[in-house]
Amino acid sequence: MPILGVILAACSSGTDTLTVGAASSLTEVMDAVGDAFEGSGVIVSAAGSQVVAAQVREGAPLDVVVTADEATIDRLAAGGLLAGEPVRIAGNRLVIVVAAGNPKGVAGLADLVREDVTVVLAASQVPAGAYAAETLAAAGIVVSPASLEPSVRAVVAKVRLGEADAGLAYATDISADVAAVELPPGVGTDASYFAAVVGATSHPESARQFVDFLSSDRARAVFRTHGFAP
Repeated sequence: MPILGVILAACSSGTDTLTVGAASSLTEVMDAVGDAFEGSGVIVSAAGSQVVAAQVREGAPLDVVVTADEATIDRLAAGGLLAGEPVRIAGNRLVIVVAAGNPKGVAGLADLVREDVTVVLAASQVPAGAYAAETLAAAGIVVSPASLEPSVRAVVAKVRLGEADAGLAYATDISADVAAVELPPGVGTDASYFAAVVGATSHPESARQFVDFLSSDRARAVFRTHGFAP
C-alpha cells in the first residue's frame, strides 16, 4: 500500500490508533515494537527519513516520527513541529552490501572505486547517505556511484536485483539474498535513531506513552533481537 494509503487507513481505523512515521530501515522492527506496546494500536508508515520529515511539515496525520539520524529530527524541532524533546532509541552500523556469494570479491571500502564494481549509495539527504559520505571521506575514498537512492532499502534492492555490485547499507538491512562485508572496527559512522511526538498529533497522551515505551527495556530487547544496537 502506498505511504499515503497507509496513513489514511490509520486515520480511519479508530481514535485509539497511533500512526508512526518511521525511517525505512525500521520497517520490521517498528511493527514488532508496536505489537509489544500495550497502549494504543500502532500502524507504521515507513519511508526515507527525509520523506517522513516532509510528511510532518506538510501536515500528514502522523502522531510519532522516528528518524535514522539526529539532524533530521532536530530540524523538525527547530521548526516547532514537535512536542517535547526527541529521544534516542537505538543504534545501527554501516556495512558494505554485496550480492549473495560476493561475486566481485569486494573486501573493503577501497574496492568500491574499482572500475568493475558498480556502486549505489543513498542520497545525501537520506541519513544512510550522509553516514556513507562521512565514512568514505574519513577513509579518503572517492566513489562515483551509478545512482543515488531515496532510501537505504532502495540501495539494498539494487544490489539484490543485480543492478549494482555493492553499496553501503545498515547491518540490519542484510537478508538471505544479499551479503555483508563488515567494516573494520573504528571505520564507519554509526547511526542513531531518534523519536518524538508530532506537535499536531490528535493523541498527545498516547503518542507520548509510545515514545517513552520506545526507550524502555522491553522495547530495547525487541530492537536487539532485530540486530539493532542500544
